[in-house]
Amino acid sequence: MVLNLKRLRAERIACGITQDEMAHKMGWKTRTPYAKRENGIVDIGANEFIKMAKILGYETNNLDIFFTNNVPRKERKNILKGGELNV
Repeated sequence: MVLNLKRLRAERIACGITQDEMAHKMGWKTRTPYAKRENGIVDIGANEFIKMAKILGYETNNLDIFFTNNVPRKERKNILKGGELNV
């Protein structure tokens, strides 16, 4: 599973929080550290992600909306054609 940065951004915007406000809530002095994470330049650590989710109003047991399955295209085609995904 992969963290969906577009969803993270969409949720932040839906909450009416700017990157600057999110950065300050995270404890950073400028928006740059947050912006780099939201744009995928810097990886988001697990603890950072949990803090971001809580700022956005999510509990730790309800974070699945922020993740997408990372299934290679060839395997997705096999699944759609009725094939099986061997994991």
